[in-house]
Amino acid sequence: MAIRLLNPNAEVLNKNAALYMNINAAKGLQDVLKTNLGPRGTIKMLVGGSGDIKLTKDGNTLLKEMQIQNPTAIMIARTAVAQDDISGDGTTSTVLFIGELMKQSERYISEGMHPRLLVDGFEIAKKATLDFFEKFKTPVVMGDSPDKELLRMVARTTLRTKVYEALADQLTDIVVNAVLCIRKPAEPIDLFMVEIMHMKHQFDTDSRLVNGLVLDHGARHPDMKKRAENCYILTCNVSLEYEKSEINAGFFYHDAEQRERMVEAERRVVDERIFKIIALKKKVCEGTDKNFVVINQKGIDPMSLDLLAREGIIALRRAKRRNMERLVLACGGEAVNSVDDIGPDVLGWAGLVYEHVLGEEKYTFVEDVKNPHSCTILIKGPNDHTIAQIKDSVRDGLRAVKNTIEDAAVVLGAGAFEVAARQYLINEVKKTVRGRAQLGVEAFADALLVIPKTLAENSGLDTQDALIALEAEHDSGNTVGLNIHSGEPMDPQVEGIFDNYSVKRQIINSGPVIASQLLLVDEVIRAGRNMRSQ
Repeated sequence: MAIRLLNPNAEVLNKNAALYMNINAAKGLQDVLKTNLGPRGTIKMLVGGSGDIKLTKDGNTLLKEMQIQNPTAIMIARTAVAQDDISGDGTTSTVLFIGELMKQSERYISEGMHPRLLVDGFEIAKKATLDFFEKFKTPVVMGDSPDKELLRMVARTTLRTKVYEALADQLTDIVVNAVLCIRKPAEPIDLFMVEIMHMKHQFDTDSRLVNGLVLDHGARHPDMKKRAENCYILTCNVSLEYEKSEINAGFFYHDAEQRERMVEAERRVVDERIFKIIALKKKVCEGTDKNFVVINQKGIDPMSLDLLAREGIIALRRAKRRNMERLVLACGGEAVNSVDDIGPDVLGWAGLVYEHVLGEEKYTFVEDVKNPHSCTILIKGPNDHTIAQIKDSVRDGLRAVKNTIEDAAVVLGAGAFEVAARQYLINEVKKTVRGRAQLGVEAFADALLVIPKTLAENSGLDTQDALIALEAEHDSGNTVGLNIHSGEPMDPQVEGIFDNYSVKRQIINSGPVIASQLLLVDEVIRAGRNMRSQ
């Protein structure tokens, strides 16, 4: 009533109406994303206003691209997207977990229980689950040479939830090798050192890892070689083109000879730089079968290109700044900002440099490098939908491998943790809690089962049968997950199904926080300043 006195135009939802709006929004968003979970999840087609189509089952992409209008659903979507930004995966699981917490709470609230007591139970259950999680995780020793097979298992588990099985298995090796390529001991892993390049060409299974770099442009002179082996690479950020002065200056000449001298003087600065590069090329390549490649971040004008082409030098101009960093890491050498003191020690090396023309696009491949700390994942596909889908999957796969190396721990997947945590909460934690907060612990424990339940549902299995079989095995002391093909319990460790430690921890942390905030809302007031104009 008070808000009505302050603002007669305000729209107000009181007590139960506000609570049920929040619960229904969470359940609605859960129902949208539910079918996408796991390797057997289905795909959503998003159609934009201009008719452009996006096919995806990646929760993060869906929540970013979908136009959500309900304020509660927007809040949950933002939490899930933040989860992806922090740990690279777990978006769908976060939405399902929040939705299921709200659904379980609805049961008790409809029987007259106060939301505050449920929230207290959630808090107790969350702390207990995180403690149990620390005991449940499988520590992994990474050291200088990580267990490649384990990293493959983690990457495969993530990728199979994004793309079909055969492609996921191929991408698994690509992402694991890419992360191990850029990894340096005692330094954080910088995933930007993996260039992701796409070509609309051939099939999705032709995607591959290039131990080197793929640049999205070619040499700018028709006489330059299209393929060269045993190449010295000069990475530079030097202007090799005639630049006009920044001030307006006039120059008057009496005859053609004076004009020629003026033009020559203007060109002299650029030409001197070119001659220094040519001198270095002669010094290192004279009398051998070796070639010379210049990759420049700034421009190279036609006359300079011509001088370089005559000397058999391949020159690429206007390379991206990020690629300059990658080039030095991939080929070795140094990136130079001046040609004054260049010598053989600043040069990198590549066994093969060649140009690939695709329609009007040109790509330059720099391959067969000696000791790369940067690489390129080359994604191929017949259409934009396939390429976009693979790109999203590769990013998630790279994050999964990076997380495993940094966490030095993994968690058994296929719903094994959720069932084990639920048994722990019901059999041990619930007994230590007094009063009605017990029901909050029970609601939290039942909500955890949404993951194995949804996995079973999406695989066309009977949910109740699958859960009863899993719980029976856990009661017998066996840690098992769900076999999505047969519906029988199986050992995730034997099958090689592992989840990321940091992703799971983040889900357990963020889910109950948002659910608790939504449950404690007892009034929704729409009375913002912008209502004045209405």
